[in-house]
Amino acid sequence: MAKSVLVLGAGFSGLSVATTLASQGYDVTVLEKHSEAGGRARAFEQMGFKFDMGPSWYWMPDVFEKYYNRFGYKTSDFYNLIRLDPSYSVFWSKDERIDVPADMDQLIDLFETEDPGSGIRLKKFLEEAGYKYEVGINKLVYKPGRNWSEFIDLQLISGVFKLDVFSSLSKHVRKVTQNKKLIQILEFPVLFLGATPQNTPALYSLMNYADLVLGTWFPQGGMVQIVGAMKKIADEQGVKFKFDSAVSSIILESGKVTGVKCGNQIYKADAVVSSADYHYTEKNLLPPEARSYSEKYWNSRVMAPSSLIYYLGINKRIKGLSHHNLFFDAPFEHHAHQIYKKPEWPDSPLFYASMTTATDASGAPDGMENLFLLVPVASGLSDTSEIREKYFQMILERIEKITGEAITEHIVYRRDFAYNDFINEYGSFKGNAYGLANTLKQTAILKPGLKSKKISNLYYTGQLTVPGPGVPPALISGQVVAAELMKEFPLKN
Repeated sequence: MAKSVLVLGAGFSGLSVATTLASQGYDVTVLEKHSEAGGRARAFEQMGFKFDMGPSWYWMPDVFEKYYNRFGYKTSDFYNLIRLDPSYSVFWSKDERIDVPADMDQLIDLFETEDPGSGIRLKKFLEEAGYKYEVGINKLVYKPGRNWSEFIDLQLISGVFKLDVFSSLSKHVRKVTQNKKLIQILEFPVLFLGATPQNTPALYSLMNYADLVLGTWFPQGGMVQIVGAMKKIADEQGVKFKFDSAVSSIILESGKVTGVKCGNQIYKADAVVSSADYHYTEKNLLPPEARSYSEKYWNSRVMAPSSLIYYLGINKRIKGLSHHNLFFDAPFEHHAHQIYKKPEWPDSPLFYASMTTATDASGAPDGMENLFLLVPVASGLSDTSEIREKYFQMILERIEKITGEAITEHIVYRRDFAYNDFINEYGSFKGNAYGLANTLKQTAILKPGLKSKKISNLYYTGQLTVPGPGVPPALISGQVVAAELMKEFPLKN
C-alpha cells in the first residue's frame, strides 16, 4: 500500500511537492483553505477586469521549463510566453525615464550613453553574474540546507570568491558605474529579496543575470496560467485536492504526525508537508512542546517587506506606462531605512505599477486598463483604512504628475490588499509578503529547517525555508522537500 502524505496548502510550493511525490507513487492529498489552488498567486475578475493577486514578474523561465520537463511537458504546452520589450520602465520624474531594453546590445549602448565606459563593465558584470546563476540556481538552491557538509563541493569551494558571498551587492554594483540611475536599475531586483543592497551578498547579482540576460516574460492570460499548468499536472499524477479545508490542528502521537484535523474531518497520513506559513503552522497547529522554533527566534528574524497593493480598473487607455513600471521619484535610501532600519509607514515611498493590458488586452474590457499598484512597506505595521487611503491618493497623484494622464476620475473598480489581508488570507508572519530577507545570516542552513526538529514525519516547504521567497524558488522548494521525504520514507523499506 502506498505511503500517504498530506500537503497543507496549494500554493506553488505545495503543488510542487505534492506533484513530485505523487509522480513517484505516493498517495498525496492537498488540503487548501481557499476554494481554489494558487495561494498568493490566485487571480480574480471583477467587472471584466482580470487581476493576478500576487506575483507579477516572470523571471527564470528555465526553472519553469525544467519543472514541466520533469513530467513530460514543456512551457508552450500550457501557455504562450511573451518576452517583454522593454523589460520594464523606470521613472525618476516627468522628464527622466529609462525603458530597459530586452536586447543586450541595446542595453550596453544605454549604459554607455548614460555613463561612458560602463557598458563594457556591465558586460563583464553580467558574465560573472551568469556564473553565479549557473552555480546558484543549478546547485545551491537544490541543497536541502540540513548540514554544512552539503556544501563540500569542489565547484562551490573553488568558486567561493567568484560567487562574492562575502561582499555586498552595493559595492559590487558600484564597480560597474557611479551613475545614480544605472545603480538603481542594477540594485532594484534585490527589493524582492528583502534587504538593502548594502546587506545583500553580491552573490545575488545572479538576479541581474535573470533580469537583464534571461529576460522578463509574461504568460499570456496572466501569472495564474502557471497555477493552471501545475494543477493540471498534479491532477494527472493523481494528487487529490480538498478545497475549503482549513486545517485547525496537526494530530500527534508519540512524536509523530498521525493526521490533521479540518473542522470535524480528520485526515490520516504517514507524513505531512506544510506549505502554509511556517510560523503559523508552528504557533497555531502544534502544541508548544512540538514547535521547532520559539517566538523569540521568530521575532529575531529579519523579514522581507510586506506590501500595500491596489487593484484598479480604469475606463480608458493609459499612455506612457509599460507592462512593468518602477517609480523612483523619491529617495531610495530613505524608503529602505523606513522598511529595514526603523520600520514605519514611509514618508514618500518608491512604488511599482503593473499594467498587463499593455501586453494582453484580455485583462480588461475593450478600451480599458487594469492597474496593479504596489508599495513595499515594513512588516508588522498597523493597517487602517485611513492609511490605505492616504497612500492611494499619494501615489496616484505622483503617477498622474509623471505621466500627464488623468487617472483618478477614470477609476471604475478598486480593491485594496495590505498587512491585515496577508495575515487573514495566508496566516503570514507579521503580514510579510516575501518571506525572510535573504541576508547572509539567513541563507541555506541558517534558514528555518525543512524538517521539524521535534516531529519525525513533519516537513516544511515554501518561502520561509530553503531556498527562499519567489516563484521559481517555491517550485524548487517543493522538489527539494519531496526528495528528502522520499529518502526518509521510501515506498519500499
